[in-house]
Amino acid sequence: MQNINFLLNDHQETALQLPANLEFGRIFTDHVFEMDYDEVNGWHNPTIRGNEPMLFSPATMVLHYGQAVFEGLKAYKTESGEIAIFRPDRHFRRLNNSARRLCIPEVDEEFMIEALKELIKVDKEWVPEKKGTSLYIRPFVYGSDPLLGVKPSKTYKLLIILSPVGAYYPEGFKPVKILAQDDYVRAVRKGLGDCKTPANYAASLLATQEAQKRGFTQVLWMDGVEQKYIEEVGTMNIFVRFKDEIATPKLTGSILPGITRATVLELLRDKGINVNERLISMQEVIEEYDKGNVLGIFGTGTAAVISSVGTLSYKDKTMTFKHDDPNDFELNLFNEILAIQYGLKPDNYGWLDYIK
Repeated sequence: MQNINFLLNDHQETALQLPANLEFGRIFTDHVFEMDYDEVNGWHNPTIRGNEPMLFSPATMVLHYGQAVFEGLKAYKTESGEIAIFRPDRHFRRLNNSARRLCIPEVDEEFMIEALKELIKVDKEWVPEKKGTSLYIRPFVYGSDPLLGVKPSKTYKLLIILSPVGAYYPEGFKPVKILAQDDYVRAVRKGLGDCKTPANYAASLLATQEAQKRGFTQVLWMDGVEQKYIEEVGTMNIFVRFKDEIATPKLTGSILPGITRATVLELLRDKGINVNERLISMQEVIEEYDKGNVLGIFGTGTAAVISSVGTLSYKDKTMTFKHDDPNDFELNLFNEILAIQYGLKPDNYGWLDYIK
């Protein structure tokens, strides 16, 4: 393990000065973690320093060729007052999976977890305490060579920034309106769809903007080859509650392997629920909905945890689901995961990594 350099600010803001109603990704803590890579030294110079503006050469390769990967995870103030990170091992493993596809050198996952813990210790006063709030964690890596040319960079920079965030549902657990989209393609199998890289999000912007103008929250993408199978929503994986099973699109290489997706699969299977990862055609969803065999649809992701889908539209077909029962399946699942994250129920899975 490398020793971390500490270049700390003399003055820190505290959580007591945070806005009462935190928004997502609007404010950031005082410090960041930073590490450099080159071919001679590998990953080196791990440093926790003040959160200050960065200087870039106009020729920095990531700005021109998009060679970058990132992650998004959360830390929570538990009921006992401890700080715990939710499944950091899975997130840094996925960061390395993305890095391999983008020709970015992998990181030592154990070291990154320890480095993250040290960063959170420095800015621990920024971890909000109210239930529904958390500390959002954004590790990212980018190619930093200051030159033009379509090839992998030879130098890289890794950073971790922290942002205290409020509840994703400030007014309660609300269903969302989703538009299934086949006018555009976000990702194809054997491409970048299973990587967390800026390119995937850039590819989703136009369709999402058009959907929002029509009153929808997000886009449900169809597969990029046959355009008949549902895949994922822009910021979450999708689950369909059929009458006799819960199904989610299987990982074919064009879908991000969500950590919350994996969490939900484990929970449902341990409850003895028939849950399957398989291809799900839009035609199947429509036909089963018309038969009364679709009980609901929900999404899973780090930001919202669980999102009930109130309306799903595809071409001239609109499918509506009621979510006015406080004991609704999605709401119970949402509360169960939050209870684990906040230490309100036993973590029988070892998902919480506590900061000592």
